[in-house]
Amino acid sequence: MTENDIDADDRRARRGAHPGDTVIAKPAAALPWYREVSRTQWKSFFAAWIGYVLDGFDFVLITLVLTEISDEFGLSTVEAAGLVSGAFITRWLGGAVLGAVGDRFGRKASMVASILLYSIGTFACGFAWDYTSLFTARLLIGMGMAGEYSASATYVLESWPARVRNRASGFLISGFSIGSVLAAECYKWVVPSLGWRWMFFLGVLPVIVALWVRRALPEAEEWSASVGERSQRPNPFRPLFATRALATVNTALVVLGTVTLFAVFSPVGAGAVPVLSVLAGACLVALAVQLGGRKGWLLYLSLIVTVFVAFLYTWPIQALLPTYLKNDLGYTPGQVTDALYFAGFGTAAGCVLAGFVGDWIGTRKAYAFTLVASLAFVFPVFATKDNLFLMGVLLFALQALSFGISGLLPRYIGGHFPTGSRGSGLGFTYNVGALGGAVAPVLGARLAEGRSLGTSLALLTFAGTILVALLVGFDVPARLNRLIDPDAPRDHLAPGAPAVDGPTAGPAPGRSAAGKSAGRQPSAGRPGSGGRD
Repeated sequence: MTENDIDADDRRARRGAHPGDTVIAKPAAALPWYREVSRTQWKSFFAAWIGYVLDGFDFVLITLVLTEISDEFGLSTVEAAGLVSGAFITRWLGGAVLGAVGDRFGRKASMVASILLYSIGTFACGFAWDYTSLFTARLLIGMGMAGEYSASATYVLESWPARVRNRASGFLISGFSIGSVLAAECYKWVVPSLGWRWMFFLGVLPVIVALWVRRALPEAEEWSASVGERSQRPNPFRPLFATRALATVNTALVVLGTVTLFAVFSPVGAGAVPVLSVLAGACLVALAVQLGGRKGWLLYLSLIVTVFVAFLYTWPIQALLPTYLKNDLGYTPGQVTDALYFAGFGTAAGCVLAGFVGDWIGTRKAYAFTLVASLAFVFPVFATKDNLFLMGVLLFALQALSFGISGLLPRYIGGHFPTGSRGSGLGFTYNVGALGGAVAPVLGARLAEGRSLGTSLALLTFAGTILVALLVGFDVPARLNRLIDPDAPRDHLAPGAPAVDGPTAGPAPGRSAAGKSAGRQPSAGRPGSGGRD
């Protein structure tokens, strides 16, 4: 038998051989990792990655043109930062709804709906006539971006082999950074000659490419095998609408939470922000507790807190770095673009590195160790003033080790949920936690009222990084979850873990009670650790 014959048999073994076939396949560990991923799986990844590139391009446009918008509309620094926050206000709703669409109708449907939403929102930003109209268009971008994150992440994670899912997660998130670099390049050429509005008009053009690529994609393998062929599809929102009374109360909670968040991050709520913030938080906590259920509510809340703090350390720099470079250091548009190149490519390189390190030592250890290493670069970045190259090198290192490691977040969070509820679970917990990204730029701008913007960004980044390293390093969400549900599977995405588990997913047709029970045996390793401690 030739090597080509063995390779063909190996590919057939991964697809699933027919009864009576003789299959000779190399063990997975003997194959180079990239050969474990089939051509179809690479194609699926590329389509999702393109979506992330477009997502990054569209989302960071606002950070590049904040100063131009502020000049035209007469905005303060805090008001301008609120425009960045606007896209985070509806993320929780978009993540939950589009995540549920992905759980019930497939990951592809959710991906296409997401990209349409954020692209239409970006295009609408170009027609904004004042602060309120621009803020409202940002709400639509937030919903689409949230759905893109959960849909694409679950799609790729469920399509790739379990042993290399950290790489799938890290490689995928690198697309967001590449999109931000492309946006910075467009800013240098477009804004000086055509104005800031054309940046948003350009943000809608690549959608045609993404939709064309996604038309020919297969559905995620794991979702198709465990959910897609069942007659009864998951309904993650069932706990919220089990009775008419619950449906009424929870509809009111959704409306109240959305309205109060809008008021908190817009001039509408001026003077009542503390009260409105508590009210919005209470609404979201009530929904999270119900979605998590009797055994999962503490897991939902702890994951939300972890993600919230993660955004507090990443988004002060992500949102306000261009403003800092232009206003505090007096950089030209070309110099700002050069600095953002270093930051963007550093983040992309960090995402790729995170994938390899996560599969090597485990998701949790890779996350915590890399964050601790990033602390060495936080204050030096903002101590560098006149040396653009040195600042670029420091930004590259900082973003690679701090923001880049967030490429493991989809893998870390997704491992806590079974296939039947992964889209909605990841979408809700991640995007409610993403409200930290709404708080971060406003908080950074507020702190800058008593000190320099650079010092404020450094302090927020340093403090948030330490907190996330502790939360992930000590496995806090999973430890808290085991207090309520000691028998919960430790990692649903680890090699050998059951594809369907938990009350949301339910048994597949024709599956015996014994089979269901057997599928609930805990798999090795802690949540989000790739099967490693």
